[in-house]
Amino acid sequence: MSERPVSNPLALAVLACLAERPMHPYEMASTMRERRKDEAIKLNYGSLYSVIEALCRNGFIVAKETIKDGKRPERTVFELTEAGRHELMDWLSELLSEPAKEYTRFEAGLSLMPVLPPEEALALLKLRVGLLEVELAKARSVDTYARGKQVARLHMIEREFEVALREAELGFVERLIVDLEGGKLEGIEEWRGWHAEA
Repeated sequence: MSERPVSNPLALAVLACLAERPMHPYEMASTMRERRKDEAIKLNYGSLYSVIEALCRNGFIVAKETIKDGKRPERTVFELTEAGRHELMDWLSELLSEPAKEYTRFEAGLSLMPVLPPEEALALLKLRVGLLEVELAKARSVDTYARGKQVARLHMIEREFEVALREAELGFVERLIVDLEGGKLEGIEEWRGWHAEA
């Protein structure tokens, strides 16, 4: 995985928007929200303007023009440079082809789970199962709605991936709960011992 001069995923989304046509930041944000890309990429205006500045500094985008529409404030329209087009294609190719270690909050919690007493960890994992089931129900209803609106699978593929991850997580947590409740988790007696001594 190569070191990127601008590595915020929001920068990739900006480059992708500008690959379509020149846009001003408000239009970029509206386009991302309309396409629900803000569910896969964290989007806020402060970060958007910082990312745009960084992309300009690195020569990936340039200001094309400033427009004034009625009483609205002036807006700067940006366009992709050839270097920006190359960065977009290279970065996207890397993301799609190369598996990378991603540090999730849940994985961090699992790695430190023995700090809690086993019974408390078990109760929290059961709570997580309920919340995952709610998330999955919501995601499935959105998918059903999108299919009814004839939204092509291509435009919902990141949600499909999210659902697959959540389903895998749900299955993992349910199996972990069974192992904890049945005393089958290797090391559980040592874990219980730590908390009995405390």
